[in-house]
Amino acid sequence: MLLLAFDTATPAITVAVHDGTSVVGRSGGEGATAHGELLAPAIRAALDEAGLAPCDLTDVAVGVGPGPYTGLRVGVVTALTLGATLGLRTHGVCTLDILAAEAAPGLGTEFLVATDARRREVYWARYASDGRRLEGPSVDLPTTVAQRFGGLPVVGRGADVHAEVLGGSSGPVDPSAAALAAVVLAGAVEVLPLEPLYLRRPDAVPIDQR
Repeated sequence: MLLLAFDTATPAITVAVHDGTSVVGRSGGEGATAHGELLAPAIRAALDEAGLAPCDLTDVAVGVGPGPYTGLRVGVVTALTLGATLGLRTHGVCTLDILAAEAAPGLGTEFLVATDARRREVYWARYASDGRRLEGPSVDLPTTVAQRFGGLPVVGRGADVHAEVLGGSSGPVDPSAAALAAVVLAGAVEVLPLEPLYLRRPDAVPIDQR
């Protein structure tokens, strides 16, 4: 198996190539509104590091959110296009599950994952100590999350953005494509269709003509 994995549901763009044994190429960048410009070069860089061409791939995995509309759409559409044009097996994974899988071994307790949803909100989900999702994903004000789950450690950029309420991140801030590849290869995460998890309407909507 040669798996290309990436996530664009947060300001971080993360890409990894996994050969079934280890990560053989990786790349990334950051730009809250530049996912469309950064993802393709990052994919090329990761493939170049691995010494592979797109036609060598067998699978593609992508974080399907939740996340802001534009960045999330870039990743999902890219995965759909690669899957269709190259005949790859496709794997969609909740972005919060990627963070949870990476954070769980170091926490050893129930915890939350929270990413920045803008509009002073967070996307969040609750996890068991082994990284299994128990509740969510949902979108709420940080104060609402804190009132419900005060005392639980929180992982993710949302905890840092709203540190005065959520106390700062107790683990990785952004998802890692290497972690995404690992959980897909291990069969340790729910695989979802390649459909974006927006959880709310985009900022730009058509004007009602009625």
